[in-house]
Amino acid sequence: SPHSPHSPLPLIPDRGSLSSPPPLTSRLCMNTSDKMMAERLESLKAGILAALCLLSAFGITSLINSLVLAKYFPALRSLGVELLNLQFLVSGAIATFSGLLFGVTYRYIIRQDQNTQLKDGGVLAFGLVRGLAQIDVGFACSGDVLPFVVMTFEGVLWFKIAAIALDAAIQRGWLKPYWVKAVN
Repeated sequence: SPHSPHSPLPLIPDRGSLSSPPPLTSRLCMNTSDKMMAERLESLKAGILAALCLLSAFGITSLINSLVLAKYFPALRSLGVELLNLQFLVSGAIATFSGLLFGVTYRYIIRQDQNTQLKDGGVLAFGLVRGLAQIDVGFACSGDVLPFVVMTFEGVLWFKIAAIALDAAIQRGWLKPYWVKAVN
């Protein structure tokens, strides 16, 4: 036995009976891991909110395109879509996924800044990348660019709506902005 029955304290403590805190490096890793998980959850919330915004905006603009623009403006007839067919569902899924990516990215773009150029730049970057690709395809396939220009403006509008929703959620405390530690 490491101690005699007459000594008040054992010479070698029994590790199973002590509840010592984990080593400092383990606590730091757990703390960092918890922070990373919290950041990921906030990013997921931002992505889901933006995805829902883009899906809603997609549905509304599709209705407007089909019921108004395609009906009353012959040059925009190609904007009319059959609602709830495969093309409509795929386009809606793409819009939703684009919204998810935008929400996650927008949260990192704006961080703690109140810089409107960063916010608008993120909206324009996503909207124009989506829209300019559509113009390119439209020009190559049909030569009629006007409907695709309209779709480009729609895309920018969709992302602006999502940005407004994300900013409002952050202001209300429903969503936390990405926190950047200041570097000395």
